[in-house]
Amino acid sequence: MSLSDRIRLSDEVAAARADGRPLVALETTIVTHGMPYPENVGTALAVEEVVRGAGAVPATIAIIDGAIRVGLTAAELEDLAGMKNVMKLSRADLAFALATGRPGATTVAATMISAALAGIRVFATGGIGGVHRGAETSFDVSADLYELAETPVTVVSAGAKALLDIPKTLEVLETLGVPVVTVGQDMLPAFWSRDSGLPSPLRLDDPADIASFLATRTELGLKGGLLVANPVPLADEIPAAEMRAHIEEAIRDAERDGIRAKAVTPYVLGRILTLTGGRSLVTNIALVKNNARLAGEIAVALQAVAG
Repeated sequence: MSLSDRIRLSDEVAAARADGRPLVALETTIVTHGMPYPENVGTALAVEEVVRGAGAVPATIAIIDGAIRVGLTAAELEDLAGMKNVMKLSRADLAFALATGRPGATTVAATMISAALAGIRVFATGGIGGVHRGAETSFDVSADLYELAETPVTVVSAGAKALLDIPKTLEVLETLGVPVVTVGQDMLPAFWSRDSGLPSPLRLDDPADIASFLATRTELGLKGGLLVANPVPLADEIPAAEMRAHIEEAIRDAERDGIRAKAVTPYVLGRILTLTGGRSLVTNIALVKNNARLAGEIAVALQAVAG
């Protein structure tokens, strides 16, 4: 099977590509591993509408029946949410799912790879993976960071997930040469909270300026992507001090229960949902929509720069 056979575009995405309209990639771990039903499907559909409202076309990505599906219908999203044993795919096992026909939801890394193969340059997600706490002994570092250094896709997120070691995550991104740009403020956000306590390496406030930065990187032949850190709206944030206490408790619970590797993040997110009485989910939905809006605006601006 050729690569072109592996990549199947929805009618909406194919029409957008043919017409030269801007596209925004969207991941699917939010559907299978990140949120409970029915909020997961509802959020995925709402995020697609936010992208359309910003003037771009959404391209939600998943691995189904041995193919990279770029663009899913509402019915297909429902089917994905109900599937059993859906793989949580990153760079290491993306090809495995394609070769075996196993269904898979794409993480940041796998979505970036798939988006690049489909010619999509902008991707909206909630938060990226990073360096886990205790990585100096566990060596648990997300493939998302290395993907950002390799694959030319701009990732719009609310920063690294706050349950990670954010200072070490930022250091690794710097070492790998990945630009980190925060929008609208000088401090790096921390997913549910607007302020991680760390200054952002770079700041740009306008989608057109971000598009110009991207175009300049392309001119210079610099490989890899760009991480855009977009703070959660003020009205929806959970203050960092409050979240810190919930995160610490959730991580202790994960250690007690022997949770390891890819299972850590969904486990901790589930515990935090309980500990916050559902507030973390409300904030998560708000930040994903906010990121989708900005990603759509960047995609439109990038299209204008490209001419």
